[in-house]
Amino acid sequence: MAENNSALASTQTSHSLKNRYRRILWFAARALAQTWWFELVLPKFGLRTWVKNGRIRRVQKLARRFRALAADLGGLIIKAGQFASSRLDVLPSTITQELESLQDEVAPEPLDRIRAQIEQQLGMAISVAFASFEESPIAAASLGQAHRATLSAGVAADLGFSEVVVKVLRPGIEQVVDVDLRALRRVGLWLSRIRLVNRRADAPALVEEFAQVSLEEIDYFVEAQHLARFAKNFDGDSRVETPQVIWERTSHKVLTLSDVTAIKVNDVAALTAAGINPNVVAAELARITFEQIFVHGFFHADPHPGNIFVKPSTEAAGDFKLAFIDFGMMGEITDDLRRGLQSFIFALVSRDSRGCVSAMQRLGVLLPVVDTLELERALTALFDRFGGVGVAELTQTDPREFKELALQFSDLIRALPFQLPEDFLMLLRAISLISGVTSSLNRDFNMWDAVDPFAKSLLNGGGSSSAKAIGREVLSFASTLAQLPSRLDSALSRLEQGTLSIRNPELEKAVRRVDGSVRRATSGLVFLALMLGGIALHLAADPLGNALMIASAPAGLYALGIFRLK
Repeated sequence: MAENNSALASTQTSHSLKNRYRRILWFAARALAQTWWFELVLPKFGLRTWVKNGRIRRVQKLARRFRALAADLGGLIIKAGQFASSRLDVLPSTITQELESLQDEVAPEPLDRIRAQIEQQLGMAISVAFASFEESPIAAASLGQAHRATLSAGVAADLGFSEVVVKVLRPGIEQVVDVDLRALRRVGLWLSRIRLVNRRADAPALVEEFAQVSLEEIDYFVEAQHLARFAKNFDGDSRVETPQVIWERTSHKVLTLSDVTAIKVNDVAALTAAGINPNVVAAELARITFEQIFVHGFFHADPHPGNIFVKPSTEAAGDFKLAFIDFGMMGEITDDLRRGLQSFIFALVSRDSRGCVSAMQRLGVLLPVVDTLELERALTALFDRFGGVGVAELTQTDPREFKELALQFSDLIRALPFQLPEDFLMLLRAISLISGVTSSLNRDFNMWDAVDPFAKSLLNGGGSSSAKAIGREVLSFASTLAQLPSRLDSALSRLEQGTLSIRNPELEKAVRRVDGSVRRATSGLVFLALMLGGIALHLAADPLGNALMIASAPAGLYALGIFRLK
C-alpha cells in the first residue's frame, strides 16, 4: 500500500512538473508571437502609427500576465521576474516597473513537510534538534521559509545562546528549479535567434547569469560561506554584527543561525526611543557599504530594510551595532572589474574619449556589435565643452544647454547596444537600496560624502597630481599606439567590403527609430559614467569633476522618466 502511494505521488509530481514546463513555454511562445504580429507584420500594412500608440498598453498587459503566472507557479519564476525587474539595460521601463511589485511571498509549506525535510537533513527528530520550534514561519519565500526556534540544552550551553532562526528549503525545490531553468534556457535560445533581440542583449548569457545565482540560493552551504567571508571582512569592526552559523544544525537544505534581529534599520521612531541617533546610523551604514565595495570587493547585494537591524548597545547609551542577515545574494568586485573601473576613471580624468570607450568594452558593458565612433565623438564634445570650466561659471550656465547636451546624447544612445554585467547591476542595486535607507533616516544626508576615503583607492594613491597626470598621458598615448593597427585594419576591411561610410549625424537622427524606454535605460549608463567620472575628478581637485556631476543630471532625470526629449 505504501509503495502504491509513493508511486502515485511520484507520478503526480512528474505530471505537475511537465505541466509547469509547458505553461512557461506556452506563455513565452504567445508573447513572442504577439510581438512578431504587432511589431513586424502589422507595420507592413500601414499600421505603424496604430501599433506605436498601443505599444505601452500591450507591454504593460504582458508584464501583468507574467506577474500573474509567477504568482501562481512560484518557485524560480518569481525570482526570474525579480531578476528581470532589475534589467533596465535590456528591458523597457514599462515592463520593469510592472515587475518591481512582484513579491517573493507565497503560501508556506505545511509543517509536516517542513518537519520531514529538517529531520531527513539533520538525521534526528526535530524534538531532539531543537528544544522548541515555532510552527508559523516568520517568512515564507518562493524557495524556502524561516522559523524561530531554540536550541537543545546541550548545544545552547556550548554556544552560550539558545535563540535561533532556522531556514528550510521547500521540499522538492531542486526539481522545480531544474524544470524552470530548462524552460528559461529554451526561451533564451528562441530569443537569441531573433535579430531585434540579439542586437540588444545576449539572452542565453542572461539566463546563465540568473541560473548561477539561483543554484547558489538553493544550497545553504553557499550562503553560510558567504556569511563567513563577510564576517571575516568586518572582524574587529565594533559596528558590524552577523549571525553565527550553528553547524551542528546545518546542511545543504537547512541553515540554522543565531537570532540577531532587533530594531529595523529604517524604524526612526524605534531608534529614537532607544536613544540612537538616526543620522549616525545613516553615516555608519554608508561607511560600511563603501567599505564592502572599495576595500573588500565583496558586498551584500540585497540590503533592503528587512535584512539590516540596529542592535542597541548594552554598554554605552546611544551606541549600536548594525546586524546584517540573508547572505544568499552577494556581489563581488573582481580584479577584472576593478581594473576596468580604474581604466575608465583614468580615461575620464585625462579626458580620453577613446580610452573611455575601450574601458567600457573591457568592462563588458558594450556588446560586440556596437559601433563606437559616435560614442567617442559625443564624449569628446562633452570634454571640449566642459573641460576647465569652473564651478561658478557652470552654475550660471543656461539650463537649456544641459537639455541640448541630453539631446546630443539621445542621438547616440538610440543605437547603442549595451548590457550590464550581473555584478555591476548588483552593485547599482545595493547602492540604490542603501541610498534609500539613509534618506529615510535623514532626508538631508548625502551618502556620497562617505565615498571620498574609499574612492581615492581607485586613483591608486600616493604621488603628486602632476606625476599622476603625466603617467595617465603616457598610458593614454601607449594605448592609442597599441590600438592603431587594429583600427586601421578595421577601416581597411570596411573599405574592402564597401561598408565604410562617412557619418552624417543629422541624417542619422532622421532615420533612427528606437523605443524610448531603451533610450532611458541607456541614459542610466551615461548618468553612471558621468557621475563616477565626476567623483574621481572631484577627488583630484579638478573643476571638471563638478561639471561632470552636474552634467549627469539630464541623463539621470531622463533615465527616471522625469525629463523627456521632444
